Amino acid sequence: MKQGIHPEYKQTTIRCACGETIEIGSTKENIQVEICSKCHPFYTGKQKLVDTGGRVEKFNKRFNRK
Repeated sequence: MKQGIHPEYKQTTIRCACGETIEIGSTKENIQVEICSKCHPFYTGKQKLVDTGGRVEKFNKRFNRK
């Protein structure tokens, strides 16, 4: 490897919006994420329904769903 062209690799903390913290090695410091493996629906098996601007109600009304 050439010297002086690679970024510095250091220990960092990843913080999720759910409160989970993970210690890993990275070239960036103090990474914040919105979703992690502890709260992601694929890993938990629970689906979180995020309604942005009433889209779900609009869909249900449009297709006569309850």
